[in-house]
Amino acid sequence: MINQEIKSYFPILNQEINDNPLIYLDSAATSQKPVQVIEALENYYKFDNSNVHRGVHTLGNRATEKYEGAREKVQKFINADSTEEIVFLRGTTTAINLVAQSYGRANVDEGDEIVITYMEHHSNIIPWQQLAKERGAILKYIELEEDGTISMEQVESTITERTKIVSMVYVSNVLGTMNPVKEVARVAHEHGAVMVVDGAQAAPHLKIDVQQLDCDFFAFSGHKMVGPTGIGVLYGKKALLNDMEPVEFGGEMIDFVGLYDSTWKELPWKFEGGTPIIAGAVGLGAAIDFLNEIGLDEIEKHEHEMAAYAMEKMSGIDGLEIYGPKDPAQRAGIVTFNLNDVHPHDVATVLDMSGIAVRAGHHCAQPLMKWLEVSATARASFYLYNGESDVDRLVEGLRSAKEYFNDVF
Repeated sequence: MINQEIKSYFPILNQEINDNPLIYLDSAATSQKPVQVIEALENYYKFDNSNVHRGVHTLGNRATEKYEGAREKVQKFINADSTEEIVFLRGTTTAINLVAQSYGRANVDEGDEIVITYMEHHSNIIPWQQLAKERGAILKYIELEEDGTISMEQVESTITERTKIVSMVYVSNVLGTMNPVKEVARVAHEHGAVMVVDGAQAAPHLKIDVQQLDCDFFAFSGHKMVGPTGIGVLYGKKALLNDMEPVEFGGEMIDFVGLYDSTWKELPWKFEGGTPIIAGAVGLGAAIDFLNEIGLDEIEKHEHEMAAYAMEKMSGIDGLEIYGPKDPAQRAGIVTFNLNDVHPHDVATVLDMSGIAVRAGHHCAQPLMKWLEVSATARASFYLYNGESDVDRLVEGLRSAKEYFNDVF
């Protein structure tokens, strides 16, 4: 079903940019939204808008039913054991910070280790940097192989008996590398550590089974999986979440409030202080319905094909370097590159003149840029609404950019 019909569900793609049909190749930053999600948001605000959990009137009941119904959809989408393990938050960043500030502060002591990799997004680096500084812990990095993958040998030599937390991106937002998080989780658990997975680039593109992965925490964002901005999910094993303290306090997350002490609601609501992201959850539920109808297996297959086609076509451009695994089967639908000595911002600007949207910069991964020995890169990221003709337009645009800058310089 991955064909032109899919693209027709995304109204934003039916426009021209600089007198050219829009080719959107920036889904790793944020995905576009289908009409089904847009209409779900519109209908919620038109007919059901109310606060949840607090009232007994009809609108309140409808809103609560849709909000908690979205939680059930998320639970099934990632195969969590219970809806109690699904916490709605603003996004992946907030979810990882919650784990660092709640679980980390309670379980990491001076001299303990936190292990991550060089390919992490800043959202999966800075919370651990801050925790390590606060607790006197040691932040360690798993070395990368030359092709931007990790080896289990490096994993096993980096994780020790002092390791308390291992946190790793499932799919790199720069290299497209798909990490062996299940195997890493096994090693972490053998040493008594917990496994945190940044699933922001994985949940939109791969079938996720948190029980099969045996990760302890899994974080992802709605806006990268055709859902709204401002809504994300933290999955955590129930026993771990039960032992964790909230980091935001106020209404909605309380059970009883006295003058000098208070108690919290049960899972998952003790982590959802204040009026929750109701419309965002409704939109995320609609996004999950949309993705399930197409099939995550089909989406993953399509993106591998797109990556293979793009790498083949782009490799024919002299002076263009592609970063990350050479085998398309080892990467998601992300192709990051540089063109000769042309700054990636200039490349992206020239492509935009032809209606082609790519990302340029350090992609919130400055340690990885340092490892690659570059200051920035350009990135084309594909999703279910892209086809081979989009790659052809990209290659044509890159050839034009190369000619343009050759003439200028």
